[in-house]
Amino acid sequence: MSTDIKIKKGLNIKLKGEANQVISSANRSKTFAVNPPEFKGILPKLAVKEGEKVNVGDAVFHAKSNDQIKIVSPVSGVIKEVVRGAKRKILSIKITADDKDTFVDFGSKNPSKLAGPQVKEALLESGCWPMIQQRPYDIVANPEDSPKAIFISAYATAPLAASHILALEGREKEFQAGIDALAKLTEGKVHLSVGTSDSFLNQLTGVELHKVTGKHPAGNVGIQIAHVDPINSGDRVWVVNPQDVASIGSLFLTGKYNPSKVIALAGSQVDGPQYYSLIQGTQLKDIVAGKLKEGKSRMISGNPLTGEAVGPKDALGFYHDSVSVIPEGDHYEFFGWMPFVGNHKFSASRTFFSWLSPNKEYDLDTNLNGEERAFVITGEMEKVMPMDIYPMQLLKAAMIQDIEKMENLGIYEVAPEDFALIDFVSTSKIEAQQIIREGLDLMIKEVG
Repeated sequence: MSTDIKIKKGLNIKLKGEANQVISSANRSKTFAVNPPEFKGILPKLAVKEGEKVNVGDAVFHAKSNDQIKIVSPVSGVIKEVVRGAKRKILSIKITADDKDTFVDFGSKNPSKLAGPQVKEALLESGCWPMIQQRPYDIVANPEDSPKAIFISAYATAPLAASHILALEGREKEFQAGIDALAKLTEGKVHLSVGTSDSFLNQLTGVELHKVTGKHPAGNVGIQIAHVDPINSGDRVWVVNPQDVASIGSLFLTGKYNPSKVIALAGSQVDGPQYYSLIQGTQLKDIVAGKLKEGKSRMISGNPLTGEAVGPKDALGFYHDSVSVIPEGDHYEFFGWMPFVGNHKFSASRTFFSWLSPNKEYDLDTNLNGEERAFVITGEMEKVMPMDIYPMQLLKAAMIQDIEKMENLGIYEVAPEDFALIDFVSTSKIEAQQIIREGLDLMIKEVG
């Protein structure tokens, strides 16, 4: 039995360079990285030293507030370097990988025969726990909490986003085992959102299935939560990415931490965009080597709306399943705002003529197309926000750090990714995602 979620508000951005439905193996990196800043809500405490030998599944750091929450090595090798920033903040832990991985054996188990505390203990011991994120606040889940529901979105709508169905091919048993394990962690339901196409996801047991249609951000799990089981003050909802569900299932079936994933290398600057199978923490230079077109490019770990700008020596983000490469916006057009000058541009309004060709793909760059402007009421934000909140008022409350207003305006329901389209359409050129992230961090500090 499934229920439908139909999203009317939003915006689809069709970009050139969609990944072809082909999966190849990426080159194995000599150096892998684990980056503590990616794990929101965790203050890291090192568990290793430079020169120390680690296996796949050995902890490299854990949360200071709870040493049960471990982040583990995705490969076996030697700790090459601990990169620190200002005030000795740990930015990255680099590992020189062995030619062949050695795994820590945590013991295989049948999650259906385990109690909730036993499942939780297995996830914490193996390092799989950080795969579970919490709403509100968009942080790593607190194992001491009991969520009212768990949500998984297997419907991708962001530009150049990876297909979850393709990435999960051949991992059907692992995915079902992951569902069985997650079901033990909540007294509520495990919700799975899918598109309208037929796949093995429609045949799973132990889930509440939702068929989603509509424009982006229909695929955002926060949007789905708002339409199925909205978050109120004091509620906890846990969120897991589809490939991480399969990795959790693999842990129980094999007894080993599974750091493999399938990612989409996409974008107009990619020569032959397609999917690649690799290991978490792979250096991007080993993914894109020999696959980029000439010209200045912006490399993004994640999709172009919510991903992070990175360099070739950086590593793939822990929660990312795509690498996007688009043209760098380091040029300016004379009278570029005029309609006939900008026929190659995409516009959410009718400034240009993109509305006449809804299926046209665009080769967009990173140019802001204007300077920062006054933050005024235009109504454009509400058109792309399919949630029952006032986005502009919430942003202003976050900017002035008014906790009471943020609570009243729905800060508990949102994550930065829900404001990605506002970054795109806003004529004010504000950094909405950054403002919301800072607002959430303030709520964690002041409210908890």
